[in-house]
Amino acid sequence: MKTLLVTGGAGFIGANFVRYWLERYPGDRVINLDALTYAGNLENLKGVEANDNYRFVRGDICDASLLRTLFDEEVVDTVVNFAAESHVDRSITDPGAFVRTNIEGTFTLLEAAANAWRGDAPDCRFLHVSTDEVYGSLGPDDPPFTERTPYAPNSPYSASKAASDHLVRAWFHTYGLPVLTTNCSNNYGPYQFPEKLIPLVIMNALEDRPLPIYGDGKNVRDWLYVEDHCRGIDAVLAGGRAGETYNIGGCNEWTNIDIVARICRTLDELRPGGGPKEDLITYIKDRPGHDRRYAIDAGKLMRELDWAPLYQFEQGIVKTVQWYLEHPAWVEHARSGDYRNYYRQQYGHN
Repeated sequence: MKTLLVTGGAGFIGANFVRYWLERYPGDRVINLDALTYAGNLENLKGVEANDNYRFVRGDICDASLLRTLFDEEVVDTVVNFAAESHVDRSITDPGAFVRTNIEGTFTLLEAAANAWRGDAPDCRFLHVSTDEVYGSLGPDDPPFTERTPYAPNSPYSASKAASDHLVRAWFHTYGLPVLTTNCSNNYGPYQFPEKLIPLVIMNALEDRPLPIYGDGKNVRDWLYVEDHCRGIDAVLAGGRAGETYNIGGCNEWTNIDIVARICRTLDELRPGGGPKEDLITYIKDRPGHDRRYAIDAGKLMRELDWAPLYQFEQGIVKTVQWYLEHPAWVEHARSGDYRNYYRQQYGHN
């Protein structure tokens, strides 16, 4: 039996991972530590609270005292660090928040784990979840990012994640902390906060509102269905070599404009009526430092740990659109901020 400390477990990917892990490993204990900033939504975990092997703690990974208490109380042997500020647009307007959470928070968490595990916990694992954005931007004919691609971050978000990756590496080489790092491509699927491209387009299209596209819409991303990401993390925790980095990608390169068009056609099929949703596409001024192309080579993970994505984008996007259509209350609460009420109702304080 494992005892996992999952940080950022009320966010999009973190909540999907908590659900995945408790379903797949019902004997394990999961402690979910989340500060419940704007993107932390406990409605993502509705129903999980009834599980005796689950505990939610509201707190900040920068809080060293809280981390010491959790490691002592729960005898944590596995950390999965999702906690991060992750929206590029927000990092441009408020970079300080990204430096604090992504760099200072990762440092504080590493220190807490190292102090708790020092010398007597050889089977412990510290898995740090990062992003392909640390590698910078690719040209149209460049090969995909590998684990050996030099770092070249171009936004405050990706720079802060690159710094956190380097800290994780240093705690392995200097202190012997058994760390693993995963760098993933763009995730999509259920429970994604509405500011991100795919849920934003779905919601705007349903209301016949403009579908904003930066620049010419030809920016390319590799898309990874969130369940495939959870499976990849599981594989790395089970068989990854300490100190190593593993790229997790969906093998699905799409331009932004093609993504939006695919969502529009899916909605036209699932919710027919009115004009074509593609008529709502609106081009807007490009954002500063907008990387042109990301692409992940996940060959190392496939070869060493026998992982492969189960979902091609054409399948995953239908499942995703269907989920949003079937959960209008979640969508409304997320957009209005009412999801914050769930914490007060469930836990009885602010």
